[in-house]
Amino acid sequence: MTIKEIRALAQRRGLKNYGRLKKADLIRALQLQEGNAPCFQAIPGCGEQACLWWADCQTQSTP
Repeated sequence: MTIKEIRALAQRRGLKNYGRLKKADLIRALQLQEGNAPCFQAIPGCGEQACLWWADCQTQSTP
């Protein structure tokens, strides 16, 4: 998902200050809003393939 698409999602969900966040931080904020752990790029080899962010998470390098 592109940063533009993620920012649009954040806007639809009413997340504040979404325009100032980097992609990984924005995704973590959305994860928290969803009631999930903010684990984006924190679990190498994560098996939670039903996660909306899984593809981006597992293809990016860990910060």
